[in-house]
Amino acid sequence: MKILLPPSETKRIGGDGAPLEFDSLALASLTPLRELVVDALRALAEDPERSQQVLKLSERQLGEIAHNHALRTAPTMPAIDRYTGVLYDALDAASASSASRRWIGQHVWVHSAPFGPVGALDGIPAYRLAAGTALPGVAPLRRHWADAVNTAIAEDRPSFTLDLRSEAYVALGPVPASIPSVYVRVVTEQGRALNHFNKKAKGELVRALAEDRPPARSFAALQKWATSRGVTLRMGQQQGIAELVVAS
Repeated sequence: MKILLPPSETKRIGGDGAPLEFDSLALASLTPLRELVVDALRALAEDPERSQQVLKLSERQLGEIAHNHALRTAPTMPAIDRYTGVLYDALDAASASSASRRWIGQHVWVHSAPFGPVGALDGIPAYRLAAGTALPGVAPLRRHWADAVNTAIAEDRPSFTLDLRSEAYVALGPVPASIPSVYVRVVTEQGRALNHFNKKAKGELVRALAEDRPPARSFAALQKWATSRGVTLRMGQQQGIAELVVAS
């Protein structure tokens, strides 16, 4: 099983890992596309005024430009630790056991705008780029990434994929039809979509999976584990959509 997570706009800065090594990232076939985006971000950072406009930065966020300029030389940290925010706070990978972190590294991809999906323990630097940004020098990110990511996932051939990404990141790389997968929505018992609890529930789900490490190679196996954990995970009315049910 592979789990696809979205990134977060908020990130920890710094790190103690070696500078970015493209060849060490998961789904190595994406290296040329990653290099194009990274170099475009670095070139954009040469013009702070334009960077602020393109990246939609406030005055308090101008330090993000320096992060982009240093993408090839800055220290890295595991992607699962780089991101902060509701989902990643609920997952709390830093406090996970060594066995749980190994499981996360084997089973979780984090889908970022500059790097595409990377392994959860792959080292990445701090950066600023959102899925909807029109980055000068690069085709629209949806066109830049979608087909290549789709192909890379197909070549990896996971037995089953649990897609916890936002729709913006799904557009940057849909799971191929040849791979059994479900896209997860967080809902109430009555089926009402929940925005407030969405990210927290997904983070808690991944944390529970990392703690139990079930051999789930299909949605049916995942459902069986969820039931044993007191988690309600059910198929929705739409094909390929699963519902993670939480109290409102």
